Amino acid sequence: MLPPLVRKTWRDDRRAIIGWALGVGVFTAIYTGFYSQFQGAAELKQNALPKGMLDFLGIADMLSPAGYLQATVFSLVGPLLVLMCAVTLAARTIARPEEDGGMELLLANPLSRTAFAVQRLVAAAAAITLVAVMPWIVLSVLVPAIGMDVPAGNVAAACVGLLLLAWCFAGIAFLTGALTGKRGAVLAVTGVLAVATYMANALSNLSDNATWLKYASPFYYFIGTDPLHTGWHPGALLLLAGIGITTALTGVILFNRRDVGV
Repeated sequence: MLPPLVRKTWRDDRRAIIGWALGVGVFTAIYTGFYSQFQGAAELKQNALPKGMLDFLGIADMLSPAGYLQATVFSLVGPLLVLMCAVTLAARTIARPEEDGGMELLLANPLSRTAFAVQRLVAAAAAITLVAVMPWIVLSVLVPAIGMDVPAGNVAAACVGLLLLAWCFAGIAFLTGALTGKRGAVLAVTGVLAVATYMANALSNLSDNATWLKYASPFYYFIGTDPLHTGWHPGALLLLAGIGITTALTGVILFNRRDVGV
């Protein structure tokens, strides 16, 4: 049986979890479903966009099915939605109850502070996973149904990368919340890092002199390896997972040592 605190966290956040999952799923379905209509004018639409913009967004092409999915689902809006969900849910693990004054009641349970932090983290990670795998579920149905010639393994590689990207920033958000106990700090730190690292990856596509920037960006290890065309890149995925796990565990340790405001 799941620990009571995990169940309580899911129960408290159920509306947000369901809303995010449905939103990400609907977004993926709508943009994927447009492929048939887009295909007839794909070349015209691609030529209408400046090459610099395509390079900035990391879009190699919009003519192939894989290029279309990368441009629509995995380039900007899709990751943005998933990361917003991940950061929001991670901010609720420690920072929200501490800031709202509910931490004292939660810590009154017969749990160590480490167990409390781990259970809150597990609940958030499971919820984030549910939301982040929605594109995988939707694409697994629609890609073959629409007749998009993208190998299922490549779709899986891109979707796993999206999930690990979400875990990466969720770990950073959890660490920030465990260290500060402030939702504002969580949103500010993760927001700035997300924008800065996205820009680093985007700018690396514009100049050979800036190529090195991509190696400092989680977004490169997610989509810069072009998984929709080239498949799995275990090293990049393991790096994302490592950042998420390391930051989360560091957050648990720091929360256990910090004076908590109740």
